[in-house]
Amino acid sequence: MEELLRQIAANTEDRSADGLIALVAALRPQKTSDINQARNNLLALCYLLEQSPELRLGLRKYLLRVIGSRKQSHLYSDIGIFDGTGFFTEMNQRLSWKILPPAVNDDHFKDIFSQMFNHRDDWQWITALEDELWLRFVDAVHFEELTERGTNRADLEILNALTTLSHRLTSLGLDPQLVRVFPEIENYTSPFLALNAEIQDYVQEYHDFLDGQRKDHSDDKQALVLITQCRELLRKIRKRMTSTGISVGLTQILVRMRQTMHRMETLLQIQQSTGEARNRLAVSLFKELVYADNRRYSMREVFATHTSLLALRVTENAGQTGDHYVTTTRRDYFGMFRSGLGAGFIVGFMALIKVLASKLSLAPIGAAFIYSMNYSLGFMLVHVLHFTIATKQPAMTAARIAASIQETENNRDSDLEALADLCVNVFRTQFIAIMGNVLLAMPMAYLLAWLWYFQTGEHLADPEKVKHLLHDLDPLHSLALFHAAIAGVCLFLSGLISGYYDNKAVYNRIPERLRQRKSLQRLLGEERLARLTGYIENNLGALAGNFYFGIMLGSMGTLGLILGLPLDIRHITFSSAYFGFAFVGSDQSLPLHTLLLSIYGLVGIGLTNLLVSFGLALVVALKSRRVHNRQWLPLLGMIWKRFLKNPLRFLWPPKDVVFVGPLPPPDKNSTEKKAA
Repeated sequence: MEELLRQIAANTEDRSADGLIALVAALRPQKTSDINQARNNLLALCYLLEQSPELRLGLRKYLLRVIGSRKQSHLYSDIGIFDGTGFFTEMNQRLSWKILPPAVNDDHFKDIFSQMFNHRDDWQWITALEDELWLRFVDAVHFEELTERGTNRADLEILNALTTLSHRLTSLGLDPQLVRVFPEIENYTSPFLALNAEIQDYVQEYHDFLDGQRKDHSDDKQALVLITQCRELLRKIRKRMTSTGISVGLTQILVRMRQTMHRMETLLQIQQSTGEARNRLAVSLFKELVYADNRRYSMREVFATHTSLLALRVTENAGQTGDHYVTTTRRDYFGMFRSGLGAGFIVGFMALIKVLASKLSLAPIGAAFIYSMNYSLGFMLVHVLHFTIATKQPAMTAARIAASIQETENNRDSDLEALADLCVNVFRTQFIAIMGNVLLAMPMAYLLAWLWYFQTGEHLADPEKVKHLLHDLDPLHSLALFHAAIAGVCLFLSGLISGYYDNKAVYNRIPERLRQRKSLQRLLGEERLARLTGYIENNLGALAGNFYFGIMLGSMGTLGLILGLPLDIRHITFSSAYFGFAFVGSDQSLPLHTLLLSIYGLVGIGLTNLLVSFGLALVVALKSRRVHNRQWLPLLGMIWKRFLKNPLRFLWPPKDVVFVGPLPPPDKNSTEKKAA
């Protein structure tokens, strides 16, 4: 490292980036996980610079030549900000870059920066090193001794980046998709236009300061206030989107705007700060840029970004729907139980149709069609009659919990306590809904099996079928739990589909477009058409989710047959009904160990259905809202304490429950809110 520094100091006219690239390579540890080696390397560099004024001066002049002679604004305005291109366009571009990397423009420091940190995991050791170490390096180089020319160049590049970011933000703020959701933005002065004007004034005044026409540089306070106003407007737009719907394109715009405002705020703070405060902000931006640059050509990164945007689109509506699947009072609790009983009644007949259809000699595609229509139409009937399939709840309630976790970003104890109560209510609601399904599906199947026997003289399930049904419930000697996990994945996907179609109905204004159809007006009349379109607006997502869920359940076995894979599904409610058929088919003479094993299998299938569907839905909802571990890990501890203190609360509601979810702070000007 000392020899490298001497070579840099000796080449007084060198402006190539080779020395800088070699210096980063000398700092880079052999293994990314070896942070101690990276720390020692950086400490060694700092020691050499502190002990040798000659090496320090040589490095400082070299950095001034390399960085100061190139355009830096692209680094500040492009890296780390989502460009908003489509998924397939972005994937195709990154794939082509992996095969044939883009040409390097030596006049842009952004490209030199990429060459310096050309290992895709450089961000790991750079971000792991403490800020104090990087600040020590800055102090060791003594950047404050840079010439006036070099200082002005760095300031000018930041000002250019601010101008670019401001124009981009203004353009995004006037995007037609944004205006469509929030038309009021055209009725008064847009904060984005005001921010752009303020940034232009700020930049011009700063130019005058650098040219010596002003004694003091411009103030950033007004610009920061306008950025706050822009964020508040984005918050209102996000709130409005729960009723107007959202598209992936609009979500991309909001993400770009949020990232652009964050970068503008960072650059303004750097310009206004001096000394250690400025260096600390610069170090934070440096780490952010290295991470973003390392991930710039990552296929995984673009896939994660776009799936997160898509997940956010469909889980926004699922989170709103999830409120209907959480009970807080005993009245609602027993209402959910009755709703579950109704679903169990219908599932008994659906299971009967499935068993009868299995006796037909059908081609695999024909069998898949019959099974799928049985499931789909049955699930849709359950929804139309306002009944509840218990395992359909998790995908909705998970999004509700994720939204609540995001609301408690400050981790205030009162918010987390309320959120823990919400989780307990969710678990309790899931339990009673399952009990309602099972406690009527099994007796209903038992009754139907006996009615079939009295009518035909033959059991609905013959000895071979009884053996098959019981084997499917065996958690030890069959793939029952694996198949239950597949059903859980289908439940999760149906929840996403429900959210997608709920959003689609609102965003594409399907009810309004249907009401405008003259043919429908003549056929149904305005009153009936209004009721029909209102029902579609509120229930399209649920109906679509149930329909596709039935398709997935009915086709999974056939798909496994075609692929030669052991694919099938096990659903707790249907498994309970099948057990009722098998119990009657065995003349109610099942051995005790078979009976117990089947009960264990039912419990395992139910838990697997719920855990897989709820877990997947919660993970997607958390990622779509960028919820970090530090936000939800404390919540787990609070839930565990509640279980240890009173486990019965997870199954039975208290007498008086006033909690309805995390509440906003009361309005001091409203006595009614205070009373509530």
